[in-house]
Amino acid sequence: MSQLPGNGGRLEVTLPWPPISLSPNTRQHWSALARAKKAYRQACAMQARVQGLRKIDATRLHVALLFVPPNRRAFDLDNLLARMKSGLDGLADVLGVDDKDWKLTIDKADSIGGMVQVVITEVNP
Repeated sequence: MSQLPGNGGRLEVTLPWPPISLSPNTRQHWSALARAKKAYRQACAMQARVQGLRKIDATRLHVALLFVPPNRRAFDLDNLLARMKSGLDGLADVLGVDDKDWKLTIDKADSIGGMVQVVITEVNP
């Protein structure tokens, strides 16, 4: 395991926009939802690894999420966070720090782009 690298002890990663199929407002069969969750978890884990993230030696993390929407449509932050749950699980798998030990902050960008920018810093124990 490694410590949080340079850049002031920050890790930054860009994850894919969470699909609409993960919205709590979407009604679908449980097996289709399970497939969507698994696929998004794996996609986020893969993107994190491709961007250089590995297991780290930390017990508590501050994870800041910036949702950069794909269009100008209005998105609720609580719905976006719910859609992101399996993606955060994938990120936790890569980092080796359970998401129950994270302090989350969320925000939405004014620009468009269809991604989630994540900044990770260690919380002093």
